Amino acid sequence: MKAIVLRELGGPDKLLYEDAPDPQANAGEVVVKLKAAALNHRDQWIRHGQYAGIKLPIILGSDGAGLVHAVGDGVDAALLGQAVIINPSLDWGPNEAAQGKNYRILGLPDDGTYAEFIKVPAENVVAKPAHLSFEEAAALPLAALTAYRAVATRAQVKAGETVLVTGVGGGVATFAVQIAKALGARVLVTSGSDEKIERAKQLGADGGANYKTQDWAKEITALTGGAGPDVIVDSAGADTLETAVKIVKPAGRIVFFGATNGLAPGLDLRRMFFKQLNVLGSTMGSPREFAAVVKLYNDHQLKPAVDKVFALTDAPAAHQRMEEAGQFGKIVLQIG
Repeated sequence: MKAIVLRELGGPDKLLYEDAPDPQANAGEVVVKLKAAALNHRDQWIRHGQYAGIKLPIILGSDGAGLVHAVGDGVDAALLGQAVIINPSLDWGPNEAAQGKNYRILGLPDDGTYAEFIKVPAENVVAKPAHLSFEEAAALPLAALTAYRAVATRAQVKAGETVLVTGVGGGVATFAVQIAKALGARVLVTSGSDEKIERAKQLGADGGANYKTQDWAKEITALTGGAGPDVIVDSAGADTLETAVKIVKPAGRIVFFGATNGLAPGLDLRRMFFKQLNVLGSTMGSPREFAAVVKLYNDHQLKPAVDKVFALTDAPAAHQRMEEAGQFGKIVLQIG
């Protein structure tokens, strides 16, 4: 098969289009003929050497959708030919509350989806909603799963609440907007781009603030009538998380799943306990949550925001697009 292989760390040019061994389905596994894969910042961090446990060579990619091509022993042959989405959470474990010691994400250390074929446990594929193209379906897995766990499971967003999603434009944030809205929340966003705020409104956001041209904390507080959001969903960390502590409603929830801008050494612990805040860490999600987020997108006929589609051979250009941080939604690779 053809695949994009990373043999040494560095820039997008280190992503090489070359031959790789065809995967074979072992007992309990399926081989999926991939139709599309999507990029995540995780892929970029691995390429730059900014991720733990890097072992090269590796085929990157956590997100993929395609057709079941082969099944291993013990797998229902009825799966053959079915259109599926791949759950990138491998070996989550029996505890819904937290991943187990063998947990890992597809694309390192296991070869990922930047390829014509991939093998995964049969339990890690779910039926593709019919209303989604393969490119749209491939955009879902890692980011939608992360957003669903953060919004629905950890923050337990309810209808009628106000949710602020910071840094809209990236994959997880755009999914968080759609999921919170589907749960009946009023959704506000922040971004450094007026265009991205307007696009977030097209996804269902009710308003927003530009952190480059406005005092976003003051603006968001005003949009909540002075009360502050019930829930803040953040992945930036640093001073964004510090400001979130200041503006969230008393007894509110802050859920975060990243620290893109660094740590937050200025967190006001006194404000946190005096306001009775719930500050929740979150990452990825369980098989139950993956099935739930795919069902939510199917039930509500939602479509992920896709920024741009590249051919698999153009993976370096797709990574360059991510480096430039101008995307809104997911960058996707079309395969075959």
